[in-house]
Amino acid sequence: MSAPDAIRPAATVILLRRDGDAAPRVLMGQRGAGAVFMPSKYVFPGGAMDPADAAGSAPGALSDDCARRLGPEAGALAACALRELAEETGLTLRPDAPPLRFVFRAITPPGRSRRFDARFFLADAAGLAVDPDDFSRAEDELSHLHWIGLPEARALDLPFVTEVVLAEVTHLARGGTQPGVPFFDNSGPVPTFRRLT
Repeated sequence: MSAPDAIRPAATVILLRRDGDAAPRVLMGQRGAGAVFMPSKYVFPGGAMDPADAAGSAPGALSDDCARRLGPEAGALAACALRELAEETGLTLRPDAPPLRFVFRAITPPGRSRRFDARFFLADAAGLAVDPDDFSRAEDELSHLHWIGLPEARALDLPFVTEVVLAEVTHLARGGTQPGVPFFDNSGPVPTFRRLT
């Protein structure tokens, strides 16, 4: 068992869906009211890295640039992201799907029940290997799984960092660029914000 203030690596997947001329939507679910971490909040699928993820293989899951920014844990983080997506939603990506895009990093501030060093990955729902509306294979960690427009998602009960990530995803969905990956670093005594280039 990890110490109360231990920071665990984690990965989150933001599935972005575009159907014809419809506005972009993302997949979100609600955490249980009894959850220790972020109860009742709406979140993207994701979670802590498991030891097995380190041995996981996800060839082609990341571009060279994203892998470089992620460092030595790049492969394990990609494997974690894909595993969590499958467990929490029942959805999987095809082997030839566009690579995951590393778009955000945040470390949970001190004093929380659990702390994570979370990497957020943007994935194109067009690369799904299964019906995007079929959540029958999902485990029960998230309820109310649904696709929601980006403006509508902002009205949900969200953790602060999810609000910030949604703003970044909205910017990217409109064709905006990133001058490096935003990083909210709460690992030390003073919170810092920087961009990973």
